[in-house]
Amino acid sequence: MDFITELKHTFQSQANHDYAAQMSAYMLNKFPFYGIKAPLRRSLSKPIIEKHKLEIRDTVRTLAFDLYDIPQREMHMVAIELFEKQLRKSYKKEDIILIEKLITTNSWWDSVDFIAKQILGKYLLLYKEEMPTVISKFSNSKNLWLQRSSIIFQLGYKEKTDEALLFKQCLIHKESDEFFIKKAIGWALREYGKVNPTAVLDFVNSNTLKPLSKREAIRRLI
Repeated sequence: MDFITELKHTFQSQANHDYAAQMSAYMLNKFPFYGIKAPLRRSLSKPIIEKHKLEIRDTVRTLAFDLYDIPQREMHMVAIELFEKQLRKSYKKEDIILIEKLITTNSWWDSVDFIAKQILGKYLLLYKEEMPTVISKFSNSKNLWLQRSSIIFQLGYKEKTDEALLFKQCLIHKESDEFFIKKAIGWALREYGKVNPTAVLDFVNSNTLKPLSKREAIRRLI
């Protein structure tokens, strides 16, 4: 039995229809669920991943999208977590094509936020020379989730944050009425405010941001 088949059988055997309905409703019914919450999902997955570790290691770039083809959201989350764990120190430059596809496929905040921070962010630390080109492309895309990713990819960078690029991205999108963009601006600024609160306050006070963005940005600074 291959990895996906065994994982699917295990998740099906542990499905909880009540939780599935609740979880789907929380995600605005965008995806069906088995009804397996994240801690149990990871616990169930761990021995199967260990059993099939060679298969996963050798095929993760295609395996992730095979998991993405399965409707249940738990499979999508396994996909991106495996992709990140297997490749975090060994991305190829051309993997940006796959990262973009991960962001724009089965897109919703739960997957995109993980990918932006844990995958795109780590990739761009490894290939810093690609950062201007990638972020410009994502920022100028009409895809909401690529735009959001271009704003929040530096979450966790702390002192490594490119302040000029962060502020530039916030200014580019500051007129957006999209909830997920307004929230992203506030979130990115709030996180950088933990490192450089003065710079964030100066930026917020010097520019007209949407109320949600401003409120989120300075929530812990005043």
